[in-house]
Amino acid sequence: MKQKLATGFAIITLVILSGCENLTAEQRTVVGIAGGAAAGLITAEAMDANNNWRLIAALAGAAAGTLVAQNIATGTCAYARGDGTYFEAPCR
Repeated sequence: MKQKLATGFAIITLVILSGCENLTAEQRTVVGIAGGAAAGLITAEAMDANNNWRLIAALAGAAAGTLVAQNIATGTCAYARGDGTYFEAPCR
């Protein structure tokens, strides 16, 4: 049940973020922070984490959401080379 909740939230978040095409870079960053923090908090809730882990999950989600928003704004993506390193290139 908890996994279904987290998966459902992830799908909803992706649908919402797809509507952010006409936003400025700052607006995308704010949406990324809020969406990431919410995703982290909901995931921690679904896993019955204590309050400390909920805070950590929300902060980590906010950081991840910021990075996703910035990558969408620049149109670059990170690709793995296979040896543990990454390179940036235009998204496919």
